[in-house]
Amino acid sequence: MRGWLKRAHGLRVTLWTLIVPPSVWAVHFLFSYLWAAVSCAKIGRWARFPTVFAIGTVIALVVILLAGLIAWQQSRTPGDPPPHNEGTDIDRLRFLAFSTLLLSGLSFVAVLFTALPVLMLGDCR
Repeated sequence: MRGWLKRAHGLRVTLWTLIVPPSVWAVHFLFSYLWAAVSCAKIGRWARFPTVFAIGTVIALVVILLAGLIAWQQSRTPGDPPPHNEGTDIDRLRFLAFSTLLLSGLSFVAVLFTALPVLMLGDCR
């Protein structure tokens, strides 16, 4: 695990990594509603424990966790203490990393809340 964290520290957080967690949540959200619509239309009833949906949810959570772990590692980069008034590269990196970390947490909770109705509903009515 330590070796992976060192490799994660070597990565650079950019605006592209900032949009990964909400994008994964949006794809999971779309997948959830499409899965529910197709299963209700094809089967005519709600499948009790959908394996495909559970696998998609786990994959989404793992991708969000990885993005959050990389951002957490990057946000711990040593630099000046807050407030970050200077426009240095380290301050920008830490800001993007912290923003990505917060978005990862929000997206993780959003995926869980998106998956919850699929697992709790009993039928397609």
